[in-house]
Amino acid sequence: MSLKVIDVGNIMEEHVPSKFKESYDNVGLMLGDNNCEVSSILVALDCTLSVIDEAIRKNCNLILTHHPLLFKRPSNITTDTLLGKKIIRLIQNEINVYSSHTNLDSAKGGINDIVAGLLDLMNCETIEPSKVREDNDKISGIGRIGYVSEPLTLIELCDKVKMCLNVPYLRFCGNEAKLIKKLAVINGSGQSYFESAKNMGADCIITGDTSYHYVSDFSEEGIAVIDAGHFGTEWAGIEVFSRWLKNAIEFKGFKNSVLLSETNKDPYKYK
Repeated sequence: MSLKVIDVGNIMEEHVPSKFKESYDNVGLMLGDNNCEVSSILVALDCTLSVIDEAIRKNCNLILTHHPLLFKRPSNITTDTLLGKKIIRLIQNEINVYSSHTNLDSAKGGINDIVAGLLDLMNCETIEPSKVREDNDKISGIGRIGYVSEPLTLIELCDKVKMCLNVPYLRFCGNEAKLIKKLAVINGSGQSYFESAKNMGADCIITGDTSYHYVSDFSEEGIAVIDAGHFGTEWAGIEVFSRWLKNAIEFKGFKNSVLLSETNKDPYKYK
């Protein structure tokens, strides 16, 4: 029995249904043929040119990314644009691309939950519940807020975040000695959910892509913010997810390799 692209899509739909994507998002098969037999799968955060070349080298004809290759409809597909170069190279090498974005963030067991688990959060609630979740679903939605296993000072929490998410650097604001009991986590770009997290009693918010004035205001209100970067707050979740996908495929009776990208790196460098 051969694994096909549609089988991977069905596995993803069972675990992180596309109905949980945000209205602005684009998820699912971005490029390719649902009936194509899969050789190996390369999991990455982004479908960069280096990831495409890695897939070619490793004989992976399916790239599964978190960030959608096609977020907005392109006006043309030519080698004059970065997106055009990617699409043409993918088609030339018969590589399929599947993306699972905000649905992978939101769903039970998705990146929100993975990161909250890595940080040992207890009694978690969802910051913004999904509008399409069913009555018995108390989890699906954007962001998690819960209690740390034991209270930590802000500076101690920063060290824990660096260790648990394997990030070498982070930015933070707030009193280093502030005791953190209730912690909010919004992976990726979570600034638009800060107000909700504050209203739910967060002592500290962890996310990426924060802006100066927004963080300054929250600092004045006594709420600490840890910016571990967009990549940093998602890559650890992608690592765990790739292992889950491998197990899910094997559970279905398939033996295809699932590889975690070795070339997909944080574009930011620190000096």
